Amino acid sequence: MTGPQEPAPRAGLLHILGLGFGLAGAVGGSIGAGILRTPGLVAAQLGSPVLILAAWLLGGVYALLGAMCVAELGASLPRAGGWYVYAQRAFGPWAGFSVGWTDWLGHVVGLAWVAITVGEYVEALLPAFPLGPKATACLVLAVFSLIQLLGVRAGSASQQLLSLVKAVAFLALVLACFLLGDPAGGEAVAALGAAAEASPDLVASTGLATGSITGPGFALAAVLAMQAVITTYDGWASPIYFSEEFSEPARDLPRSLLGGVVAVLLIYLLVNGALLRVLPLEQLAASALPAADAARRLVGPLGGHLITGLALLSLLGLVNTVVMAAPRILFGLSRDGLVPAFAQQVTGGGTPLAALAITSGGAAALVLSGSFARLLGMASFLYVAIYLAGIVALLVLRWREPELERPFRAWGYPFTPLLIAAGSLAFLVAALCSDTANSLAALALIALGYPLYAASRRLGWGET
Repeated sequence: MTGPQEPAPRAGLLHILGLGFGLAGAVGGSIGAGILRTPGLVAAQLGSPVLILAAWLLGGVYALLGAMCVAELGASLPRAGGWYVYAQRAFGPWAGFSVGWTDWLGHVVGLAWVAITVGEYVEALLPAFPLGPKATACLVLAVFSLIQLLGVRAGSASQQLLSLVKAVAFLALVLACFLLGDPAGGEAVAALGAAAEASPDLVASTGLATGSITGPGFALAAVLAMQAVITTYDGWASPIYFSEEFSEPARDLPRSLLGGVVAVLLIYLLVNGALLRVLPLEQLAASALPAADAARRLVGPLGGHLITGLALLSLLGLVNTVVMAAPRILFGLSRDGLVPAFAQQVTGGGTPLAALAITSGGAAALVLSGSFARLLGMASFLYVAIYLAGIVALLVLRWREPELERPFRAWGYPFTPLLIAAGSLAFLVAALCSDTANSLAALALIALGYPLYAASRRLGWGET
């Protein structure tokens, strides 16, 4: 990227991002190490190649419908900060603050977890590496923070490069499975499918979930499988945090969200198809890391190291995404007077400086303390709650502000947002029932934001 840097607008952010970055942000924010692990869990719950692929397709369609709704909000309200922007517009400052600070905290917790996981993968891949996992995690946070200090152009370039390399690496794994794989795995799947048609009782005797499709336990298995699938798709909304920095948000933000989800959907379907090609269904269902098992089947013991490297690459792209996105939440909250004014400080390159330091410093503190396990358990509940708030905001704004300019409108309105809202609500209810302690703790964490909000009102934060 060359040429003179555009002057910053009043708030300091630069309007220079385009479709390439948006697609890279959606792909980089979604594809992490989860897709290397989750296929085994889904296979264990469903036990049928057709149902497995259908679950990943359904999860992708769910994400795509959500992206349509969020694309309308982002194109209508292209301001930095992500979900809180929509909650504040629809429900007022308190709701906006609650969504914003919860979203930021979730990002920091997730960043700490990803960074420490990077450290653990580095230790596994390079046993002679002189730093331990925690020190490596802090080093990774420092490196990606320094990249952001170079400016939004450098951050955008690193995101596009990491997402491209990640996508190519996954496609290489897929090609290797289909071109070099031992057909024994594929033959086992085909044989099981033929057996299912010939004799359902025979399939039931294998102990796979296929035999329980009509049984009372299948609904629970399907729910657990879909929870895992939807969690693996999470992250596709990353471009909305940069809405204000797109040069043409009305055009490029919807394309980034929809195109990103479609790209992730295709990669996930290909990866699962490749694993089904190489691994017998029983092995896939029993595997904690099926991608590594498939790689070992292809190239021997080296395969495990290759998959560790692929996981490491995926996580580095995710680190870059979060280190870029989370400071924009604080920046937007500060500009609207909901956190202290110093979080509005932006470098000449368009990076929210103080917000970046707080975000990376907070993640590093969690890494060093190792005290974020409980917070991590709360993260999925928080993310879905924030997501639900955004979808409801779309419905409220359509009713309250029909005159608002909407360059992109959600397809199938109002059925699309109502369907997504119902799915999100069902997810939260299921979480409350199955993981009550973490879910209640997440709700308490949201409520604890009120004292901070009250302080912002009393002290006049954001006033300059």
